Amino acid sequence: MTEPTPRRAAVLGHPIAHSLSPVLHRAAYRALGLDGWRYDAVDVTEEALAPFLASLDDTWAGLSLTMPLKQTVLPLLHHVEPLAQVVGAVNTVLLQGSGAGRVLVGANTDVHGVVAALREGLAGAPVATAAVLGAGATASSAVAALAELGAHEPVVFARSLSRTGGLARATHRMGVHPTFRRLEHAAGALRVFDVVVSTLPPGAADPFAEAWAAGEGPAAGRGVLLDVAYDPRRSALAVAWERAGGVAVDGERMLLHQAVEQVRLMTGRVGPLAAMDAALQERLGA
Repeated sequence: MTEPTPRRAAVLGHPIAHSLSPVLHRAAYRALGLDGWRYDAVDVTEEALAPFLASLDDTWAGLSLTMPLKQTVLPLLHHVEPLAQVVGAVNTVLLQGSGAGRVLVGANTDVHGVVAALREGLAGAPVATAAVLGAGATASSAVAALAELGAHEPVVFARSLSRTGGLARATHRMGVHPTFRRLEHAAGALRVFDVVVSTLPPGAADPFAEAWAAGEGPAAGRGVLLDVAYDPRRSALAVAWERAGGVAVDGERMLLHQAVEQVRLMTGRVGPLAAMDAALQERLGA
């Protein structure tokens, strides 16, 4: 097999120092024997994204994007893959071609990450009912993932119903039919769902865990919870969920699986899941 020419890749965001993406991608390069490949973390604001993209030369293979760049990048791309177009969020940019023929292609591996992480917790169990906490770009990927798992009528709990227009449009493109409810009503309602995905920022769901611990409303759910926030590694929501007998999947599992798919897209090689997982666990343990 011909070895790929050494290339560059990076995760972009602001701030970006906390990102675990370099740990995952560098571990993949080592396991795949991609000597000379490098992966960095680059601090890039929304305003600086367009000039940064314009500055990239033919040594670049791809980019990983954090919020809010996942949506800012859309009009800056030459092509957006269908899933990313439907979801309305790009977390992966692939640089294809060279010179004047180079094109920027947007993809979404977050959906793959959510599906794979949930399957770890589901262990083959079917999904009929599902809920999503939050209504941002990650929620859109979560809804798409739930549809792939069989839940086409999820309940979305949003902090502000007046700000769910973007997600409503995305779900319409998906052919999914969500019900929108206010987030404060979620604590007493989550028990009935097969799957719950929290896309809220770290700590934002802590009041639910506190309410359950105080005996307010039904206990945490019976199904599978994925809390995409991974700092702290075990969220209060996940801990409360497991104490009530449910299965909780931590957010780094989504991060891991979406990165495995990113490695495949950027290098053309199957992402080495075991090696990337080992590197992630070592970093989190430290």
